[in-house]
Amino acid sequence: MDPTVVTVATCALNQFALDFTGNRDRILAAVAEAKAAGASYLITPELCIPGYGCEDHFLEKDTFFHSVEVLAELITSGASEGMLLDVGMPYVFRSVLYNVRVFVLDGRIVLVRPKMHLANDGNYREERWFTAWSRPRTTIEVALPRVLREVTGQAEAPFGDGVLRFADATLGSETCEELFTPAAPHISMALDGVDIFGNGSGSHHELRKLSRRIDLIGNATRKCGGIYLYANQKGCDGGRCYYDGCAMIFCNGKLVAQGDQFSLRDVDVVTATVDLDAVRSFRAGVASASKQAADAPMYPSASADAVSSVFLSSTFARRRALTEALGKPRIPLPQEEIAYGPAAWLWDYLRRSGLSGYFVPLSGGIDSSATATIVGSMCHMVYDAVMSEDGPDAQVLADLRRMVRVPESEPDWRPESPAAIADAIFVTCYMGTSNSSAETRARAAALAEQVGSYHLDINIDEVVSAFESLFAKTTSFTPKFKVHGGSWAENLALQNIQARSRMVIAYLFGQLIPTVRGPGGGLLVLGSANVDEAIRGYYTKYDCSAADVNPIGAICKADLRLFMTWATERFGYSSLADIIAAPPTAELEPITADYTQTDEADMGMTYAELTEYGRLRKIGKAGPVSMFEALVRKWPHLSPAAVADKVKFFFKMYGRNRHKMTTLTPAYHAESYSPDDNRHDLRQFLYPDWSYQFARIDALVAAMGDDA
Repeated sequence: MDPTVVTVATCALNQFALDFTGNRDRILAAVAEAKAAGASYLITPELCIPGYGCEDHFLEKDTFFHSVEVLAELITSGASEGMLLDVGMPYVFRSVLYNVRVFVLDGRIVLVRPKMHLANDGNYREERWFTAWSRPRTTIEVALPRVLREVTGQAEAPFGDGVLRFADATLGSETCEELFTPAAPHISMALDGVDIFGNGSGSHHELRKLSRRIDLIGNATRKCGGIYLYANQKGCDGGRCYYDGCAMIFCNGKLVAQGDQFSLRDVDVVTATVDLDAVRSFRAGVASASKQAADAPMYPSASADAVSSVFLSSTFARRRALTEALGKPRIPLPQEEIAYGPAAWLWDYLRRSGLSGYFVPLSGGIDSSATATIVGSMCHMVYDAVMSEDGPDAQVLADLRRMVRVPESEPDWRPESPAAIADAIFVTCYMGTSNSSAETRARAAALAEQVGSYHLDINIDEVVSAFESLFAKTTSFTPKFKVHGGSWAENLALQNIQARSRMVIAYLFGQLIPTVRGPGGGLLVLGSANVDEAIRGYYTKYDCSAADVNPIGAICKADLRLFMTWATERFGYSSLADIIAAPPTAELEPITADYTQTDEADMGMTYAELTEYGRLRKIGKAGPVSMFEALVRKWPHLSPAAVADKVKFFFKMYGRNRHKMTTLTPAYHAESYSPDDNRHDLRQFLYPDWSYQFARIDALVAAMGDDA
């Protein structure tokens, strides 16, 4: 007897919010690849028709209507002929907006399955736009919009929490967040005999997050059995998040196919040929599961005459060898994630902005050097994509040709090296003052040379002096640095003049350097403030951290050091070793025989301590008292009073500088304790003096005694 064999496909698509034409074409490209591989089922990412990141555009009727129109175009294109196509889009039913999966087969809509558990924490606000379907195991017939009636010949289609039952398999669906919920739908679906699970997802990249996805899917099918297909959005679709793809297929707890996590390809299709009988054998071998399945309530399914009964087990599929398990999944190190995630996000941002490149104020310190290194990584990724032995990625090459303005008369043009790409699209600038050192100047120049950027070395003392002179002439008061006898306010003001002047100069040069060099255009200015400094407020408001985007804004100092050490060998940027070894400094105060400004001394805390505070504040949901209680156990080498002083000082600085977070440059989201005020960390920006909380800490210290 022939085995029940099926070839299934999933994908990662670089969709762009509101790019209905581009999104449609990328779906069609995935369909073509899946069909060429003999797939009978293709699942696409969450909300892939309009793009996941439409946000409040989901509330506009245009977004729904255009999504319906694109769905109609997919149907009339023949995309679902001979293959079940599973796409994501918004859908309005009884004036309620749902996030749905639409299943189309042979030109007919066989099921519209709404999401039942919405993502509404961290970066997600799905409940702002969508309503969860609250009727488990219930479907109803709903009238289709006119344009869909015209192309399908259907007046209605099943809508709700149902499954698709075929002659040789049963297929069910869950969407993104539903995989992460404690009572995940795949559990009850498996008990009702569902063999194949599809999860269309819009899951953003976060450092060390991929292993959690893999564990959840692997454990789901290891416990319940079944074939699980995971599709994901990829790329920057218009916001702070990078969706990292990595489409996967699991069978009975084993990974059988895995797509790329970071790539510049717009369409990444993953297929596998699997044996459905293996699923049934796996389940039958667990007696307790069989007992639960016998008692489990059933899901409604599409009517038999609406679904082809033979689409799954094709002759083509039976002749194919089964896809073998891969063994260990590919999980990148955090330093690799920093190298490739923000770099791919920067490439998408740049090509979709229509501008010509990036500008970075390069100080020779760790943060701006990390930003420059990420741009260098981007150039390596672009070079690899256009010089691939399998042929150049046509979209990447077309975007690069536009940026560097290659004439049409040179159709065979290719970049000579990653450094040549950097020279064309990346400008770095060291903005020195009398307070700058020869060491940081040299380190910036050395890194720029190795990355390949067009580097400028300028002195901005004239600009700074002009501001100082203006103030002195207006007020007859000349401020001094503290090392020259000035007050705290004078010292801070003189530092801020330098920092804010750099922002203005960065935008001036970013706008005009392309004109000076030749073809014109404009550059996006990159910021370089890390997540720890943002939480502490250790940066000048509206200085050169105020930029267009910031690729390291949610990455901690410790991870940046790991990344730069890795990049030293991976990209051959040997100059990074000197940068890593140097103490971080803003170089905004004069250097004297007995004083050199350093970041950690200025902040009154170390970067390692800042990471602890950040994780406890956001991930641990700790206020001052609970943070003290956590750290007094974690730091036994310090007395309770010393821990209390550190915690109170952090919250004083956090509250004092919280207003700065409302103006943070939009940053690549990489760390779960990011203080991004726009959406990830919603808190007030004016705080009281913490007197009540600090009094409680003092009482705890008194009760503990002051022994270390």
